[in-house]
Amino acid sequence: MVEDRQPKAGESPLKQLREKAGLTQEELSRRCGIPLRTYQRWESGESAARPNIPQVKALCRELKIAIEDLPDEFGPGRRSD
Repeated sequence: MVEDRQPKAGESPLKQLREKAGLTQEELSRRCGIPLRTYQRWESGESAARPNIPQVKALCRELKIAIEDLPDEFGPGRRSD
């Protein structure tokens, strides 16, 4: 049975996908050809993600998701209540 945990408010959707895949930031960044610090900035929302096409393909492959399931924003969401 796959655990489908509820996302925490303000948590990065990329982090959620990475954890669901059982990967560390270092593992995922290495497998996708993304410098670790760049990946960390994407996940933290410190900088906007601008992956190139090979990186997008690798993210989808490593996270085992379709491109449609890749979040538009990788960093934590901002609540507007």
